[in-house]
Amino acid sequence: MNTATVFPIIPAAGKSLWFLAVIALVLLLSAALMGYIAWSTRHVTCTVSPAGLRIQGDMYGRLIPLQSLLLDKAAVTNLTTDKDHQAKWRTNGVGLPGYASGWFKLRNGEKGLLFVTDPTHVARIPTTEGYTVMLSVSDPAALIDALKGL
Repeated sequence: MNTATVFPIIPAAGKSLWFLAVIALVLLLSAALMGYIAWSTRHVTCTVSPAGLRIQGDMYGRLIPLQSLLLDKAAVTNLTTDKDHQAKWRTNGVGLPGYASGWFKLRNGEKGLLFVTDPTHVARIPTTEGYTVMLSVSDPAALIDALKGL
């Protein structure tokens, strides 16, 4: 007589399922964050108004009051040749090929809030709050002129 006897393994404690659920949640949130970052790389805008410079469409967007902008020191820059204002370290931001957004330490030691997609077309606007805003827009001079015109 050759009969087999089955001895089932004791089921794992509920802790295993909770651990897997937490891992799944972290992965899901990470995927959602990556999707948002991918979307925002193509949908950031800046608006000039009497209130100031509003940057939207990115998690680092904000309203920078007009009185905080040092417009007399604002300049159009090409970051491929302007080595002093290139990002050196990302302190809290997104750094992807062709997209830099968030807080960076610049080569000259300053703090920078960057929204840079094309390093050859950048409006560089220092602020009274201890950082410089740098934005890639199609016409950086027009952006600076629009701010000065307010």
